[in-house]
Amino acid sequence: MGSYDVSDESPERRFRTLFISDVHLGARGSQADLLLDFLRYHDADTIYLVGDIVDGWALKSSWNWPQSHNDLVQKLLRKARKGAKVVYIPGNHDEFLRNYYGTHFGGIDVVENTVHTGVDGKRYLVIHGDIFDLVVQNARWLAHLGDKAYDFAIQMNRFVNFFRRLFKVPYWSLSQWAKQKVKNAVNYIGAFEQALAAEARRHDADGVICGHIHYAVIRDEDGIRYMNCGDWVESCTALVEHDDGHFEIITWADHLQKPAQVPQVAARAA
Repeated sequence: MGSYDVSDESPERRFRTLFISDVHLGARGSQADLLLDFLRYHDADTIYLVGDIVDGWALKSSWNWPQSHNDLVQKLLRKARKGAKVVYIPGNHDEFLRNYYGTHFGGIDVVENTVHTGVDGKRYLVIHGDIFDLVVQNARWLAHLGDKAYDFAIQMNRFVNFFRRLFKVPYWSLSQWAKQKVKNAVNYIGAFEQALAAEARRHDADGVICGHIHYAVIRDEDGIRYMNCGDWVESCTALVEHDDGHFEIITWADHLQKPAQVPQVAARAA
């Protein structure tokens, strides 16, 4: 764990690279306002949007696009206009963008996947990861059902944490607890990590950077560095690469987000 100061004189931390995934704009559980706040304090030379930034599944079910979602899109476009390289790798929830590989939207490149080269020359495959999820690929109806169940868990989680805040008890994540405690979920995460590590190896890469399963982590998997960005529905995490080449997961966990406060950084440095 670490911390950093945010001052009026130096409001931003700048990184070599920033990786963001699973924002789910259009879904009621998206915490776009927190990501907007995060981007006010953080910038990068290169920004990778690692899939499920827009939730086409949710928008098809019922239209939900509050001002914060529009503001976030404008914020990303503005960063691209100011010179940041922004690369969008669609996931399963924003799969409609997969028809536009090789195109540019407002300075944002849309690609199927890409390879990011670190400061030390190591190569990292950047991919959303849903193609290695057998449920998504072979039983889409079950994936949609699971998506609804996840939405219900998020609503329940907000209800529980409303009372936890009243008693000044720290935030608690129902879905993250389940992922760590339920055997099938643990097995699923492990199989997903192994599949992504194998894909990185097939690309002659030293590691893989992905999203999809809403579980932020940096770890080694059979000699391959596996890094997951997490999400902006519940955990509110981003993966960053510092100028010296080390990677870190930042958790933007303070829901009050007062500028004078010291945000907490949950890090597993490479």
